[in-house]
Amino acid sequence: MERPLDCLNNLFQDDWLIGYDNRQFNQIAQELYLELIPLSACGTPPKIILAEREPVRFLASFIAACAANCPIFLCNADWGTQEWQQVFDLVQPDIILGMGHPFSARRYANGFAQGKWAWGMGHGNNIQCPIPNSIMIPTGGSSGEIKFAIHTWETLISSVQGFTEYFQIKQVNSFCVLPLYHVSGLMQFMRSFTTIGKLAIQPFKALEFGQISNIKQSEFFISLVPTQLQRLLQNPELTEWLSQFNTVLLGGAPAWNELLEKSRFHRIRLAPTYGMTETASQIATLKPDDFLGGKISSGQILPHAKVTIRNQQGEILNSNQIGNITIYAQSLALGYYPKTRENQTDFQVDDLGFLDEQGHLNIVGRNSDKIITGGENIYPAEIESAIQATQMVADICVIGIPDKHWGQALTAIYIPKKSDISALKIQTLLKDKLSKFKIPKYWIPQQNLPRNSQGKINLQKLQQIATEFLQNSIT
Repeated sequence: MERPLDCLNNLFQDDWLIGYDNRQFNQIAQELYLELIPLSACGTPPKIILAEREPVRFLASFIAACAANCPIFLCNADWGTQEWQQVFDLVQPDIILGMGHPFSARRYANGFAQGKWAWGMGHGNNIQCPIPNSIMIPTGGSSGEIKFAIHTWETLISSVQGFTEYFQIKQVNSFCVLPLYHVSGLMQFMRSFTTIGKLAIQPFKALEFGQISNIKQSEFFISLVPTQLQRLLQNPELTEWLSQFNTVLLGGAPAWNELLEKSRFHRIRLAPTYGMTETASQIATLKPDDFLGGKISSGQILPHAKVTIRNQQGEILNSNQIGNITIYAQSLALGYYPKTRENQTDFQVDDLGFLDEQGHLNIVGRNSDKIITGGENIYPAEIESAIQATQMVADICVIGIPDKHWGQALTAIYIPKKSDISALKIQTLLKDKLSKFKIPKYWIPQQNLPRNSQGKINLQKLQQIATEFLQNSIT
């Protein structure tokens, strides 16, 4: 298996990083590596926080840290003070790479190479990384608590190998509009970097405004979350541009039926995926030809992974039986910093689903999202999909709020497509599609819903919105 420096030395093409200075990338990576090696060789390698905003510096610093065997924590430079406080209390880093976050020039910056790299040497702590050469990728930010999944170069490479084998390609060209500190953006870089493919990086906002890199889309993969796909499909020119891609990977959050049907109508070569930070991106993917042929699922399991569906007693269920999803993958994270998982063989997630006769994975919903109202078990994904199908809402999330009579009351928080759309109109359309107990009791219109950059909803904020709305309605 090639190591980071080997991959760097294999990049003979000067144009592999499209739209950026390739030589600058190599120079930054080599120089930083040479500065980190002596620190790493002195004893315990320094813990590094990486919070660079500029893509070339972020990726070059990532490779240098990996090559120097330093544990590295990928961070979002735009986190707020509270989030940064969480991170520093947890990590207590030795080195910070990045500009502009609240603590870089204060608590931890003691003048080490100041100005050149904008980093600081701190005092660190006694917590050592449990896995040598570990790569910590953030997860859980939308819940208010940031955790770091512990990965290694080997787990990330296993994901790349599963991807290339599944799609039967040797080189992966990626068009990246997702954040590089997140697994969804990082793995696009890893696929291109380690297979000597090409990588185009562009902020999604720039793409929305029509600033498009000059690439041949038919040779590229692009990864999107559902809200991004929805926005692109609202623009005919961008819809046409998107339809030229070899594959449009879709993940990060559940996609609604209307969005999938619209993509199919425009012949978008969509590949809905299932994966997470803990699995270093997707472990199941529906191939574009199957999607265009009308198949609806998360696709077959990639070669580096194995999925079983189990009941509450842990017994493996047969095809088409809904149960808890359990994953074994060579790309599986080794724990959450600073603890490793005791059971390194498999990983039971919160999602419920089933495998059909073709081995395709179908997601039903999250176990923890289950709403029990009047003794009935309800999964929000079904209700949200039915509401989306009315074509009256731009976005929707269904939650349960405490109710003294029903246990939980179904509550729809939504963005109406037009100002004259009322909850009554939507409810009328739902009567023939859903059982009466599945139609939300409360309807709360909003101008926007609290989603993060991957399209995941912040349920804590939604509960707060619902509570305040209903309190005001009563008073």
